[in-house]
Amino acid sequence: MSTARESFINSVNLRAESDFPYLVLDVAAGRAHPRNPGFQVMHWHEDLQFIYVLEGRVQLRTLDTALALSAGEGCFINRDVVHHVAHSTDGHYKSFIFPAYFLEFYPGSPARELVSRIVGQPQLPLLALRPDGQDAALAVLARLAALEADRGPLYPYQVLSALSALYLALLQGAPAKASQPSPVSERMQAFLRYIAAHFAQEITLDQLSRSANVSKSECLRCFRLSMGTTPYRYLLEYRLSRAEALLRQSDLPIGEIASRVGFHQVSHFGKCFRQRTGCSPREYRRRGRGAL
Repeated sequence: MSTARESFINSVNLRAESDFPYLVLDVAAGRAHPRNPGFQVMHWHEDLQFIYVLEGRVQLRTLDTALALSAGEGCFINRDVVHHVAHSTDGHYKSFIFPAYFLEFYPGSPARELVSRIVGQPQLPLLALRPDGQDAALAVLARLAALEADRGPLYPYQVLSALSALYLALLQGAPAKASQPSPVSERMQAFLRYIAAHFAQEITLDQLSRSANVSKSECLRCFRLSMGTTPYRYLLEYRLSRAEALLRQSDLPIGEIASRVGFHQVSHFGKCFRQRTGCSPREYRRRGRGAL
């Protein structure tokens, strides 16, 4: 688990202010419904997250781990863990996001100690759920996915009941062996901290490499191993994710937003933004406000 998570995007639960802050994202071909910008770049959140793959393959990455999941498999992502789900043309999955207190029943409950055995533990950032040992957890994830197709009057209680069963299955199958940060992870933290601090400026490969005191070739190798991409591509996605947030949250002119996130030409910004989202920055802002 990163001790420098403040350097990355804090992805806030879209339902955080509701009376039932349980968010389910349906993600197919790299697009999330409801729209949730930023989930494909490194980010973290205070909530817990489970992923269940319905079709195809999905690849999830933390700073330490690359995890490939196929249909019928899933994973648990602990809170505060820096991660992202790579774009997939054939992957279709459900993402279930909720606060840890859902599992504690009531203040002072003895369940709280059981929850703390996994939740927030740095040695358990990510747990793969596969049919060869986590059938019970996968069955609950399948049930949660099915509930989204038929939200009846008992939906909140059905969800809470299922989440409790899911966490119980997780407790029973959690590994005892602790994981330790790797040298690649430590270098990636330095690289990503540098990008978070300087993304609005021009960043060269030499500057990025020196932020972790390694060679340019080692910098490229770390990005390839840890994130399956290049520093340039990650920087581009990070800038565009920041632009999406500014378009949603401010009335700044498009040109100023482009400049603030590191684009020197508005036309280049518009082209890259359209490639990422399928629409222009202006249209993205209009659609987002129309959905409010």
